[in-house]
Amino acid sequence: MSERLQAGSSRSLELDFWFEFASTYSYPAAERVAGAAAAAGVGVRWRPFLLGPIFAAQGWNDSPFNIYPAKGAYMWRDMERLCAEQGLPLRRPTRFPRNGLLAARVALAAAAEAWQPDFVRAVYRANFAEDRDISEPAVVGSLLEQLGQPPRAWLDRAGAQENKTALRQQTDEAQRLGLFGAPSFVVDGELFWGGDRLEQALARARGAALGARPAGLD
Repeated sequence: MSERLQAGSSRSLELDFWFEFASTYSYPAAERVAGAAAAAGVGVRWRPFLLGPIFAAQGWNDSPFNIYPAKGAYMWRDMERLCAEQGLPLRRPTRFPRNGLLAARVALAAAAEAWQPDFVRAVYRANFAEDRDISEPAVVGSLLEQLGQPPRAWLDRAGAQENKTALRQQTDEAQRLGLFGAPSFVVDGELFWGGDRLEQALARARGAALGARPAGLD
């Protein structure tokens, strides 16, 4: 989904929000990106991708939060603080990470739909607030149904070979852009990693649209 907004400039203000459904920190980011971007007059493109191939290229066969227990313990406590700050429910999933492939395919298939961001947020809540298995078609279908969408039609679109290929290509694009984690924000090819970098990314989007030169080039 892309909402292009103008701010007295010939250029569009736009930010790419790259997210992975298995990513804990993408949950609070998904809940606040739309509001923060709208307040800044910046459009958002919601870009699902898969971290598995990116982690595999680094020699990891699991989430780094599982590979490094101290890092994982910190992350879960940090998530408690972040979600409390944003007023979001949090329940540590009984299985982590969960496979978000099907949900990512649906999100990509629905990229042009106005309800795509609502679907993304619903998947995150199902995973990280309700401890539901988002890899199950029945769970994903129920989220679509709650949004007033026909589950079978969208699951079929998500499973079409063309859409599967498109998700692989989008993940390849994420790798070419240098993404190594989620959430990530990209503006004019510049990467901002982590939910706490959202405001920097939005400032970069506004500066780019107004023709501002990046710092250090003056």
